[in-house]
Amino acid sequence: MNSSEQPASAEVRIRTVRAEQVSVGDRFITRHGTPSAEVRSLRILPDSFGTPALVEATLASGHKATIACGSSIRVHTTAPAPLLSYEDLQALPVEPESPEAVLLSIAEGYPEEPAVLEPTARLARGVNLKAGAHLEALYDLAHRLVVDLDDRAGAWRLLDILTALEFDGNFGRWKSVESALALAAFLAYDGGDYDAADRYGQLVRQRDHVESDPLQAKLTAELRQRELDQPNLFDREVHRAVAGRDADAERQWRTQRLGTLLYLLAHGGSNTLDAAELRRRIHHELNALRPGRSGGPWQQSS
Repeated sequence: MNSSEQPASAEVRIRTVRAEQVSVGDRFITRHGTPSAEVRSLRILPDSFGTPALVEATLASGHKATIACGSSIRVHTTAPAPLLSYEDLQALPVEPESPEAVLLSIAEGYPEEPAVLEPTARLARGVNLKAGAHLEALYDLAHRLVVDLDDRAGAWRLLDILTALEFDGNFGRWKSVESALALAAFLAYDGGDYDAADRYGQLVRQRDHVESDPLQAKLTAELRQRELDQPNLFDREVHRAVAGRDADAERQWRTQRLGTLLYLLAHGGSNTLDAAELRRRIHHELNALRPGRSGGPWQQSS
């Protein structure tokens, strides 16, 4: 490193945290609004019955500060925002029928499931439906509810939020909405609601007609048809992961394959894979991805 270069410093924020969430390096906000010396060490002091009662912080200045367990304090900190516990989530004030309320309602059924609680904790403070990362997190949770937890009712509550969003010209944000529409189309058809399945499919295909230049629209249509007729289903990657007994890699590639199959089905199939074959393959991928699968010939040959 050149002498003129300085290491990037972590961003300092003022945050209200519970006593148990104070970290070494934090600075308390004093009564005068100025930061204290850094916290150098922490320990928990119990009451007479052994229950944690106080957090004692020793500062760089040598002073000690005590905070009652369960109380909150404002600090200057570089630590990332802590994930909320299930109990913290239940105490959050949310607007009825808001995306945050939907998340908390779903979390009630999974008080000890990190795959549900972690994204809920990240989003429950406020869902921004204009933020691509938030849309992606909502879709990923819906996908996990369907694939891992076989909770289609919970997934539908998230899909209803995403599929109500209109294409605004931002393809980055639309990717998660498009994935949600494709999953919704499959679930609707699988549940016997063929009209809804067709409606979701039409919404997926609406992006196909956003190009206003006739020549560019023709070229785009030709490219899209080639993608539909010759899709990358990651066969080589899945085979390699299965042969190597790499469960994480297999899951990653099968998840991408499932997304491609759902997209193809939402388009009504193609010249090489009709809708019936796509539905069969989708059911196979769901079974292969679901925890506790029993294996069988598909696991070796797909």
